[in-house]
Amino acid sequence: MSYPAIYVSVKQALSHIQSNQRVFVHGSAHTPSYLLKYLAEEAYRLSNVEVVSISVYGDLYIDKPEYKDSFHLNSLFVSSSLRRAVNDGYADYVPVFLSEIPILFQQNILPIDVAIVHVSTPDAHGYCSLGVSVDIARSAVDNAKYIIAQVNPNVPRTHGDGMIHCSRFTAMVYCEDELHTANFSEKCGPETKKIGGLVAELIDDKSTLQMGIGAIPDAVLGSLHNHKDLGVHTEMCSDGIIELLEKDVINNKCKRIHPNKTVSSFALGTKKLYDYVNDNPSFVFLVINYVNDPHVIRRNTKMVAINSAIEIDITGQVCSDSIGTLQYSGVGGQMDFMRGAALSDGGKPIIAIPSRTTKGISRIVPVLKPGAGVVTTRAHVHYVVTEYGIAYLYGKNLKQRAKALINIAHPDDREALEKSCFERFKMF
Repeated sequence: MSYPAIYVSVKQALSHIQSNQRVFVHGSAHTPSYLLKYLAEEAYRLSNVEVVSISVYGDLYIDKPEYKDSFHLNSLFVSSSLRRAVNDGYADYVPVFLSEIPILFQQNILPIDVAIVHVSTPDAHGYCSLGVSVDIARSAVDNAKYIIAQVNPNVPRTHGDGMIHCSRFTAMVYCEDELHTANFSEKCGPETKKIGGLVAELIDDKSTLQMGIGAIPDAVLGSLHNHKDLGVHTEMCSDGIIELLEKDVINNKCKRIHPNKTVSSFALGTKKLYDYVNDNPSFVFLVINYVNDPHVIRRNTKMVAINSAIEIDITGQVCSDSIGTLQYSGVGGQMDFMRGAALSDGGKPIIAIPSRTTKGISRIVPVLKPGAGVVTTRAHVHYVVTEYGIAYLYGKNLKQRAKALINIAHPDDREALEKSCFERFKMF
């Protein structure tokens, strides 16, 4: 038996959005494309509507240049759907740790007038689920004046912090769109698999894992089949964990906090993943300000954080959010977990990158590109892994760091890096 829901037309629901308001839009797999398409058609009556979000997927509709006077997209993390708008100047980006975004909503630094969320249908008690994207959406819902729900039977019901009673929604619109998907395993080439294997060598049995987004974390998971008693406490998860859970490689029994549970704040993957977490009590999807809190993360022993980067200079400065001045992604949760893992008893913070870009440009560089953003400072970096090896930088001086990083650069790039090192440090 389902709770009786009262749905309204799209136009009626969107009438709650007015000029000069700030509107939160649910992200990742839950990007509410159905409502955004119709919101673009409301541009004629709206001006100066600020739209805030983290990673959004698919066609946003409202990000077109012709709508720039109606909608200003102010992103808290730049994903591919919004990248062009940000770099062309008709959208913007707020550098912020994922763990601190709820503070912006709670303390009225970015007060939310309207939240648009993409939720499951109500259960027999009237509760809808934020599904696989609890992250910052829970805080947006809790702090918004009005809540518009895109209600969808394809949204999985997840355990944790994502339950919202439908009586809290200002308006509910029904749709049956598929969630947005991503398949990171398709991008795993030989170099990525080599990196995954090297990172796996650093992971002890009974470790707790955080995996960033992309092909490398999936390659790491694919190399862990001989490990034992691993746990997961991560801001996001993807399909790679399913097989390890089914084989009892990941069982979470050795975790200090939330033992026997896979802890995440959002998931992004294929429909197989969304079906797997649907009503699965071994998963808990919790708010980002808890999951990504370094003080929480450090409570798990042998915490391993696995993240990637765009480039690293020879002193260990990590740029993860921009290519020079071009904004590519965001600060995200990398520093939350790098610091939490470093503070964990037996923890290991790891940056894993291919030695070169797809265009053959070295990712290990003498200096970062002008305008590049330092997401993880050289004081926070411990392990750097490429397909050519592992560099351990913690406690090393600048010259030692440079040597270690050059040793894992692409062989064809090492001579130029050695020359730069000599010019800077008068040695190699």
